[in-house]
Amino acid sequence: MIYLIGGPPRCGKTTLAKAASKKMGIPWISCDTLEVIGGAYMSRKEWNDSHPYAFLRKKHKTNDEFYDTYSSKKIVDVLRKEAEPVFAAIDMMTICEIKDGNDYIIEGYHILPRLAQKLIKKYGKKNIKAIFIVKRDAKKFAEDVHKSTTPNDWLILGTKKTGTFLKIGKMVALYSQRFEIEAKKFGFKVFSMDEKFEEQLLQAIRYLNK
Repeated sequence: MIYLIGGPPRCGKTTLAKAASKKMGIPWISCDTLEVIGGAYMSRKEWNDSHPYAFLRKKHKTNDEFYDTYSSKKIVDVLRKEAEPVFAAIDMMTICEIKDGNDYIIEGYHILPRLAQKLIKKYGKKNIKAIFIVKRDAKKFAEDVHKSTTPNDWLILGTKKTGTFLKIGKMVALYSQRFEIEAKKFGFKVFSMDEKFEEQLLQAIRYLNK
């Protein structure tokens, strides 16, 4: 079984993948890793054309600059577009692990509900299970930022203005809305991580493991 965990950045996908991996005794991988590996085989132009989010980020050294320049809608749009070129790598890994009879967890914002549905149609529900996690409360997101225990956290290290955290929270909330609408369309389970994070984490693992 291939377990797909999707959702906006900073909603807990990696934390969930690590916890599920330990509980279920199976490996996990981030789509960020697959993206970097795939990028090694692209020219600089191909990379810039197919990775608009990464291209825009290069122009701005800090989160403050980036979120002062672009709206939440613009950022969400480029993140969604960036999911497309990574899908081929996710697909390839999925079929390889299925053929080898391996269970695997794949997590990342690149796993959109419509892309997860493509994999299910291609390989069947017996081989693919997908869930999505979101955060809807931008204000709470901004308040909870400093609770992070992630080493070298890009969000904290790259942000000096307090107001930027709220801007990022609004982007995450907007992206969460998009994820929820699309997940509902395809009948995928969605977990909100705004409140009782640890409890929601356990519920999500139980859902994956049942």
